[in-house]
Amino acid sequence: MSKQENGHKEIDQFVERILSKKSNRRKFLKNTVQAAAVGGAITMPGSAEAGLMGENSLLKWKEFFKKNYRLMSQEEKDSTVSRLEQIAKERYGVDVQMSNKGPEEHVLYGYAFNISRCEGFMDCVSACVKENNLDRKSHTQYIRIFELEHGQMSVESGNGKFFHEVPEEGHFYMGVQCFHCENAPCIKACPTKATWIEKDGIVVVDYDWCIGCRYCLAACPYWGRRFNWEDPYIPKDEITTKQHYLGNRIRPKGKMEKCTFCIQRSREGKLTACADACPTGSRVFGNLLDPESEIRFVLKNKKVFRMKEELHTDPKYWYFID
Repeated sequence: MSKQENGHKEIDQFVERILSKKSNRRKFLKNTVQAAAVGGAITMPGSAEAGLMGENSLLKWKEFFKKNYRLMSQEEKDSTVSRLEQIAKERYGVDVQMSNKGPEEHVLYGYAFNISRCEGFMDCVSACVKENNLDRKSHTQYIRIFELEHGQMSVESGNGKFFHEVPEEGHFYMGVQCFHCENAPCIKACPTKATWIEKDGIVVVDYDWCIGCRYCLAACPYWGRRFNWEDPYIPKDEITTKQHYLGNRIRPKGKMEKCTFCIQRSREGKLTACADACPTGSRVFGNLLDPESEIRFVLKNKKVFRMKEELHTDPKYWYFID
């Protein structure tokens, strides 16, 4: 092996050690400052160092040091998306089309769930798992369906882990997921500002700035957050390759994740995967600012209510009956 090749290998191994040991950016930067105090500061690679560093390690290095998504220029967002596509190709062996498309003008997304139609078939759950590249080993699910007896209205008294033929006589079904609250407790709880609400009403997470503290999980009253305990496993032939930076890209270990109203679909004018898959028409998704939309019809003409209204979270998720 030549001296230059040895240099490449050593630098690649150095970068891997640094990035594999990180628990979060705060800890890393604290260690960097301490190293600087004794003359061993770590610096961002310039052109000379970049020439020695392996391409894959350089990509990962740049990913680690990127800004919070909200602070990026469009050029920086485009560069980030390009890097993630390359990293996905290396790691998973698939060609990913990563989007960073922003919200459209005059669009505010909302959701309505018809409890008189849902029969607990779980097609919505399966569609969500596939569309959003959820970990198959831990059986992570963004959507939970609760089975309740007629006369009950408290989800807490329902069964969220039923394994029998449905629909069960004398019961009805309610789905919960992230409700994309206008006054979201999870946003207030996040210490790194890794979660926020977009102009189209979607509450999103910058997975790379999440430090996995799970404060948002504790703050959410609707069971909407999930913690990624392990590196996700998804069979190669089941990876959804049309992804969004703030949506269904494969999340790293130790991060919070949640429903994003299928941002990779909704911002392209499509229904969420769960609404598209529902065989009974229980799920209604659309633009609250469009007076001709189906969800506006539901809100105007059906008996609607929202869960835990007394909390004043103002969720953009309603329940209704025919």
